[in-house]
Amino acid sequence: MSEAPRVELSNTDLSDLADLSAPANQHSQPLPVNGSANQASTQQTAGDAKNSILESAQNTMASIQNHPSVQNAKETVLNGPVAQQAKAEGAKTRDEFADLANSRQLPDQKTATGQNLTHYHSMFYRLLSWKNPRATGISFAAAIVFIFAARYLNIIRYIFKLTWIVLGTTAAAEVAGQLALGKGLTSQFRPRQYFTIPKASLERLLDDVEQLINFFVIESQRIVFAENVYVTIAAFFASLISYFLIKFVPIWGLALIATIITYLGPLVYIQNKETIDAQLEKGKNLASQQATQIKDLASKQAANASQTVQGLTQQYTTKAQETINQYRGRSPSTEIKKKDFPAAPNTDIKSEPSSEIPTRHEQEPPLVPQTAL
Repeated sequence: MSEAPRVELSNTDLSDLADLSAPANQHSQPLPVNGSANQASTQQTAGDAKNSILESAQNTMASIQNHPSVQNAKETVLNGPVAQQAKAEGAKTRDEFADLANSRQLPDQKTATGQNLTHYHSMFYRLLSWKNPRATGISFAAAIVFIFAARYLNIIRYIFKLTWIVLGTTAAAEVAGQLALGKGLTSQFRPRQYFTIPKASLERLLDDVEQLINFFVIESQRIVFAENVYVTIAAFFASLISYFLIKFVPIWGLALIATIITYLGPLVYIQNKETIDAQLEKGKNLASQQATQIKDLASKQAANASQTVQGLTQQYTTKAQETINQYRGRSPSTEIKKKDFPAAPNTDIKSEPSSEIPTRHEQEPPLVPQTAL
C-alpha cells in the first residue's frame, strides 16, 4: 500500500506566511463596544461637523460681503443720497426736539395780576407756533395715533394680557429650572440691585407735573376773566359748538376735532398772516366806526332828551311859581261881619257856685282812718 505524498515547508515559507497573516490578524481583532467611547466619538464628529458648517457659513458670508456688487449696494444704501438725506433729516429732527426742550423757560410776560407764567407757556407757544415744524408734526401725528388707538384698541386689556404673559413666563421658567437643573432660571437673571428712581429725578418730575397743572389752572382763569377778550370769545364759540356737537359726536371725535383745530389753526394763521390780519383790521375799523356812530347817536339822543326834560322842568317850574305868586298877592274877598260872632253877655258873672253843681267837699267821701291789721 503506497503512502500519501508529503509536503514539506521550509522556515522561510512559514515566516512569509506569518508576515502576511499579521495585518489580517490585526484587522480581524474585535472593535471596542464601550458606550462612552462611542458617545465621545459621536460628539466629536458632531462638533467637527458643526465647526465645519460654521466655518463654511462664515466664509460664505465673508465672500458675499466682500463681493463688489454687495459693497456697491452697501455704499449706495449707507452713503448714497437717500441715506445722506435721511441722516440730515434725523439730525434736524433731533436739533428741533432739543430746541423745544430748551424753550422750557419762564417767559418775561406776566399775567394781568402780575404773576409769573409757567415754563410750559413758552414750550406750548413754541410747539403750536410751528417754529420747529418737524417736532410739531411728530407730536401732532402722535396725538392723532393715540386718539385712534384709544378708540379702536382696548389698551387696558392688552396691558393686563402683557402682564399675565410676563408673569406666567417668569414663574414657569423658575419652576422648570428648579425641577430640571436644581436652580431657577429666572433668578439667574435677577439684577444685583433693583432699579430705583433717584430723589432728584423724582423731584424734577413732580416739579414738571406741578408746572403743567398750574399752566391749565392759570390759562382757564385768564380765559374766564377776559384777560384777552379775543381768546375768551373763541373759547365761548368753541364751548357753544361743543355743547351742540356732544349730542351726536362721541368723546373721541370731539378730542380729534379739538386736536386738529389746536395744531392746524395756528398753522393756517401763520401761512395767511397778512390776509387774516388785514381782514381783522378791516373788521376792527368797521366795528370802531359802528361804535362811534352808535355813541354819537346815543349822545345826540341823550342831549335831546336832556333838553326836553330841561324845557319841561322849566315850564312846570314857571307854572308853579306863577301859581304861588298868585296865591301870595291875592287879598281876602269876604268881610267879617258882627253877626258871625255870638253876642257878648250883658250881666256880670257870679262868683258863687250854682246849687246844681256839687262842690269839691260834696264830691269827695270823708277820709276814714285805716287800722293796722
